[in-house]
Amino acid sequence: MHLHLDTDLGENPDDACALAMVLGCPDVELTGVTTVGDPHGQRAGYVRHLLHLAGGDDVPVASGAAVSSTTEKPMGRLPEHDRYWDHPVTPTKSPAGAAVDLLDASLSRGAAIAAIGPFTNLADLQAERPGRLSQTQVFAMGGSFGAGDGGRPDWSPVLDTNVQRDPRAAHILLHAADVTWVPLAVTTRAQLGAAQLPRLIAAGALGALLARQLAAFASDRRAHHLAADRSSGVADDVVAFLHDPLTCAMALHWREVSAQTARVHAVMNADGLRFERTSTGRRCRVATNVDGDAFVDRWLATVKTASEPRVATVRGGCRLPRGTCET
Repeated sequence: MHLHLDTDLGENPDDACALAMVLGCPDVELTGVTTVGDPHGQRAGYVRHLLHLAGGDDVPVASGAAVSSTTEKPMGRLPEHDRYWDHPVTPTKSPAGAAVDLLDASLSRGAAIAAIGPFTNLADLQAERPGRLSQTQVFAMGGSFGAGDGGRPDWSPVLDTNVQRDPRAAHILLHAADVTWVPLAVTTRAQLGAAQLPRLIAAGALGALLARQLAAFASDRRAHHLAADRSSGVADDVVAFLHDPLTCAMALHWREVSAQTARVHAVMNADGLRFERTSTGRRCRVATNVDGDAFVDRWLATVKTASEPRVATVRGGCRLPRGTCET
């Protein structure tokens, strides 16, 4: 399977967790990575560093949209570098249009897209090459579908940052592509606990870096406070919700996550853009359930594989890590 990642990696470590997961699946070829909200190429530099740790230096990377197409303002803010990274990382700034070109090249190879940041690059692709998005499947981390989602904790659509940082782009994506939405209501069931961090650390340099970032992010966001409400469904030792890895799992057809077809339309209100189910809306798929414990265990196994030394096995022109990854 061919997969392209479009990501705002460098803020919440779950983007890095998603990249590591894909690199740990030898039956999946990562055709490219584009970054969004990346005016100076720092996020792209981080991507290249992680690829290097996993022996994926041959994966093409391009920095993309700098600002939201809705607000024309920056999207997100990078945390303090020294707390999250083990040494200096050089930014990788790409020429204008490089991200759209790389997305187009991935689509030409039949790749699906895992969109795990704001959807600005995809909106740019649609604007510059109308109809191109309709030729692939997009698996988008985000989307708020109302109280019926059964999310725990019960987060407001305001926290659906991939959508709210550029709602115009989310609206374009809904109508331009064959989309599977993976909402917070489902991804919050994939919880990584502090007790599982030693498995990451033992996996090698890549896993140890992820553990460092996850611990720093949990401290910054005071993740343990979420468990104070016993009705929230959040584990006492929660470190992170694996939002973006679960989106990639949906793209890779992992059995631990499931989805249903729905018709929805987009509505803007005081909380931002959200989706409503309606019989006349745009047809899409919405992730509805995940076996959280089984998913986290399988994710940890893929990170271990990604952290192992590469071998000379070649499939479709790509060097592959040891191990297997059923889809």
